[in-house]
Amino acid sequence: MNQENNEEMIENNQEIEQEKQEESKEAILQKELDELKDKYIRANAEFENIKKRMEKEKISAMLYANESFAKDLLDVLDALEAALNVEANDEISLKIKEGVQNTLDLFIKKLEKNGVKSIDEIKEFDPNLHEAMFHVESKDHQSGSIIQTLQKGYKINDRVIRPVKVSVAK
Repeated sequence: MNQENNEEMIENNQEIEQEKQEESKEAILQKELDELKDKYIRANAEFENIKKRMEKEKISAMLYANESFAKDLLDVLDALEAALNVEANDEISLKIKEGVQNTLDLFIKKLEKNGVKSIDEIKEFDPNLHEAMFHVESKDHQSGSIIQTLQKGYKINDRVIRPVKVSVAK
């Protein structure tokens, strides 16, 4: 009987040992599973962030794709506006000036259709919208006030492509 009890105890110890090993393996596998889940969640979150960033960049690229081209066209716009300031006395000159005005109006409409708009006049200097060409002493104006606009400024959507060139009171 003693021997049977010893064999039974050995068998029980072996079973307990085997269960411990299985529990240990299960714990190791559970830990690996948890680590893999965490890696998956992090990788998925990173992928979503990249996807959102790429979408923002795509939208920005579409909004501002014509920025360089629009900047180049501003010189043409300035030339057309300068042509309108030329004095016209005779009938032919007036007809030419009228044609230039029609061309300018059409040109401005096409620019606006593509998001290019002139910057509205503001009386206070704003470094985000204006470029101070020079500062002038003035008793009639407060310091920081715009005295004169030297060249119009333009935006494409919300981005300044050419600041308004101004003279500013000291």
